[in-house]
Amino acid sequence: MKVPLLDLRAQYATIREQTLAAVAEVLDSQVCIGGPKVAQLEQEIAALSDCKYAAGVSSGTDALLCSLMALGIGPGDEVITSPFTFFATAGSIARTGATPVFVDIDPCTYNINPGLIAAAVTSRTKAIVPVHLFGQVCDMDPVVEIAGRHGLAVIEDAAQSITATYKGRKAGSIGTCGCFSFFPSKNLGGAGDGGMIVTNDAELHAKISVLRNHGAAPKYFHKYVGGNFRLDPIQAAVLLVKAPHLGAWSEARKRNADDYNHRFASSRVGTPYVRPDCTSIYNQYVIRVEHRDELKAHLAAQEIGTEIYYPLPLHRQECFRSLGYAQGSLPEAERAAKEVLALPVYPELSEEMRAYVAEAVLAFCR
Repeated sequence: MKVPLLDLRAQYATIREQTLAAVAEVLDSQVCIGGPKVAQLEQEIAALSDCKYAAGVSSGTDALLCSLMALGIGPGDEVITSPFTFFATAGSIARTGATPVFVDIDPCTYNINPGLIAAAVTSRTKAIVPVHLFGQVCDMDPVVEIAGRHGLAVIEDAAQSITATYKGRKAGSIGTCGCFSFFPSKNLGGAGDGGMIVTNDAELHAKISVLRNHGAAPKYFHKYVGGNFRLDPIQAAVLLVKAPHLGAWSEARKRNADDYNHRFASSRVGTPYVRPDCTSIYNQYVIRVEHRDELKAHLAAQEIGTEIYYPLPLHRQECFRSLGYAQGSLPEAERAAKEVLALPVYPELSEEMRAYVAEAVLAFCR
């Protein structure tokens, strides 16, 4: 049996006609920048996230960058974040001219360890960017408390966790603002790049809305030096077709994860830990094992797709060498990078496919 890590064609087959009609509607209207589709998606994502405002942008990366810019973060500033995440988190900080300051992770959730944040705060710190990794929200209460004590902004990198909850609160609604990605592999993925910034701050939303359009307000009169961070209406149209299915798709991922957990019980496979005060949307199902690279090769031989999220923590990346982090400086992130492996968890997985994947993993571990 062949089981890919992700099969977007299986999902697309269920909504093909609606998607084609939605795209055709945009093309027929020739409203190719902004327009009603983008505005409608912004309203829906804001409501879905329990936020008052949302601004569509060109990617999850640009959601982070535009948020940092709107908060005035730049050269000489420091921004605290996790070393165990996709590059865009720290890359966006660096692109503003600010310095990313990495804090080690909780070995159970892989999210930033809030108990280590306070010690990293300096007079130059301007913001904290917690990452809600693999579909689970960070332990946000202590993050928000530290930020409030020091007058810091909190930008939630919720690229992998749209609709996930923490103590009943939605991802993106807890900090100063939240950033989502609509990259095709996400639970709510477009037909290309796209992103969204949500917030309950009217003034911040207004500034983001101007910055995403070259800082122009009105047209050709530039209040800020912004960028071209606009969400494409074709992407908005595709996402509007998909959005009503998001809850069911995320529930299917959870059912798949629960099935894996049951199959791996009493084995040496480390299954995902979800805090009791959180719900996860399982953007990834990540196990932890010894001899991870050998397991990945074993599964590839069985035609089972896997991925390593992430093989090299950000503080050890060549482009951040000047920051001075030594090997062993953030040991939990470094250990996780050697032991984690994502298995297929997409909604359309059949029971037969899950059984095949689990048995292949267990056979290796035995």
